[in-house]
Amino acid sequence: MTRSAPFFYHFSRIIERPGKIAGMKRKKIPAVSAGNKNSQKTMSIGVKITVTTLLLGVVLACSAILAISAGSSGTHFMETLAILVGNGDPDSVSSTIIWQIRLPRVILAAFVGGTLALGGLVFQALLRNPLAEPYILGISGGSAIGAILAMLLGLSYFPGVALFSFGGSLLVLAFVTTLAGATLGNTMLSRDSLLLGGVMMNAFCAAVIMFLISMTRSFQVQHILYWLMGDLAALQKGQLSILFLVLPCFAVIFIMARPMNLLLLGRETAAAMGINVKNTILVLLVVTSLMVSIIVSLSGLVGFVGLVIPHIFRMVFGPDHRLLVPSCLLGGASYLIVCDLLARVIPSSGELPVGIITALIGAPLFIILLIRHRN
Repeated sequence: MTRSAPFFYHFSRIIERPGKIAGMKRKKIPAVSAGNKNSQKTMSIGVKITVTTLLLGVVLACSAILAISAGSSGTHFMETLAILVGNGDPDSVSSTIIWQIRLPRVILAAFVGGTLALGGLVFQALLRNPLAEPYILGISGGSAIGAILAMLLGLSYFPGVALFSFGGSLLVLAFVTTLAGATLGNTMLSRDSLLLGGVMMNAFCAAVIMFLISMTRSFQVQHILYWLMGDLAALQKGQLSILFLVLPCFAVIFIMARPMNLLLLGRETAAAMGINVKNTILVLLVVTSLMVSIIVSLSGLVGFVGLVIPHIFRMVFGPDHRLLVPSCLLGGASYLIVCDLLARVIPSSGELPVGIITALIGAPLFIILLIRHRN
């Protein structure tokens, strides 16, 4: 009894003064209820999303008006604003150029940039690798093969070219995941093997595309070659309505922002938090492949948008996809509008494919970001 007394004495002292265990000083913690704490976090993320969306929306509007007003016709900025709000002469040459040529092109550039940036964000979340994007994984290449086959067969854009493009992207996606040995129900997608499989499939798709072009003797060869470098000038005004098919995909990805946050923690942690990992990954892959295939069938191959834009906004806002989804959507749209503007104004005559501009800007910028991130 006497030998056990010191133990109970020290144990009672620890219970009376729990803040002084192992020499630690006791700190006063303000009493905050769980409900108030959760509401404060919800309010803070809601305010951040609202402010970010408004700011990037203003940037998108300014870049769109700048791209619409710039060109060889000599339309001034204020004249462009007057035409857009309905105060200009509807029968003038400037009005026809803006409504029939420039505005559809700017809308296409916004959809292409936002879709590719959002697609890169989703693949980077699933693979937990900042190098992943639809272009590198071969998804864009598979979509291009399907679209070229439909063009050579003489099919209409919708549903012919769009469906062939979507089928090509799904086939490449299924083959890459199978090649990587990744099963949706048992393991998370293997990062290294899936990227290597995507790079190989991208090279294979490029070879198939060159084979199809070399075997055809039709007048479409030059159009296909230009389209493969990213062509936003071939859009017809009647095809703009097809772009709105990607809007439900945007909504689904925004709803899945919280599950993507949990997937970054690993499959076991996400499942423990109540996330159906298999269904979540499957839905994200199918939805992303669908919207990328629709965009690729219209614009061709535009690289590095889904690689650079998510990485930049992740450095600014952190890993929270509730902020990254609207940021990449609006930021990617603004980025490609500016790139398309440069593709139109840099050459003294004619214009460049926008894919050349994105590669010239995106590749060095991403190398700089990697060096900065490593340091």
